[in-house]
Amino acid sequence: QVQLVESGGGLVQAGGSLRLSCAVSGSIFSIYEMGWHRQAPGKQRELVAVFTRGGRSNYTDSVKGRFTISRDNAKNTVSLQMNSLKPEDTGVYYCNAQILGGLGYVSYWGQGTQVTVSS
Repeated sequence: QVQLVESGGGLVQAGGSLRLSCAVSGSIFSIYEMGWHRQAPGKQRELVAVFTRGGRSNYTDSVKGRFTISRDNAKNTVSLQMNSLKPEDTGVYYCNAQILGGLGYVSYWGQGTQVTVSS
């Protein structure tokens, strides 16, 4: 059974920083992509940052220069360093991974971690 567990969310003042982490465990042969999405109040879930095929990272425009995604392939973890946080960054952040297992590649999601940025 594959599980994704996020940690590191919380309350922070505008301009502050948080670091989110996601640990993947279970029956895994390989991981194709790992990334982060977020769901802000009243908005659709959006991609924040992701590692694409080949190990390249992409970011949504609103976080470029402020957020950094990193991945530890050996430990099957992905982190999101968030600096210069703004109130509009508030939302539930979800870890996502495309994992090769017995049924082929399947997209898995964590339960989410709340990030709240106060002004």
